Amino acid sequence: MSQVTKRALETSLKNLLLQKPLDKITINDITADCGINRMTFYYHFKDIYDLVEWSCLEDAEKALNNKKTYDTWEQGLLQIFYAVQANKPFIMNVYHCVSRERVEKYLMPLTDKLLVDVIEEQSKGLFVKQTDKDFIAQIYSYVLVGLMLDWVADDMKEDPEKLVERLAIVIQGNLSAALHRLCDH
Repeated sequence: MSQVTKRALETSLKNLLLQKPLDKITINDITADCGINRMTFYYHFKDIYDLVEWSCLEDAEKALNNKKTYDTWEQGLLQIFYAVQANKPFIMNVYHCVSRERVEKYLMPLTDKLLVDVIEEQSKGLFVKQTDKDFIAQIYSYVLVGLMLDWVADDMKEDPEKLVERLAIVIQGNLSAALHRLCDH
């Protein structure tokens, strides 16, 4: 029942975002649209931004759909881009109503879900400190989030497939090479 309520709140938020900016939407608006009381909202989320973050994570989980290996990371990233594109009114509204720092906070877990599994897979059999793996994940996360934010800022004009393809050309092989170099330290 809890997931059903959360999804209903998410649906109401996304419907309301088609009508007005995020910073003009209240919890009362969401609960009225959803047909629940305010306390039920607070049982699940601490505020609207918590609901937005949960929604982003849920969308990412669906988009990745087990595409979190070295061989499938491009497909996983592409699916994230497509999920963002499919939720364009929601994403653009959030992007224009909250700080870049908060948008990064929403996007970082999306890329982290993709990167952690890829890094773990590529470091199997190597002695690489966790701090080094975390550092690599952080660097790649900055790249992916920065790329996505630039794409959103440009109104998502570039074809996601071409964007991910170009990124893959630039970074292909670098993750494995970095892990092997760090293994020696």
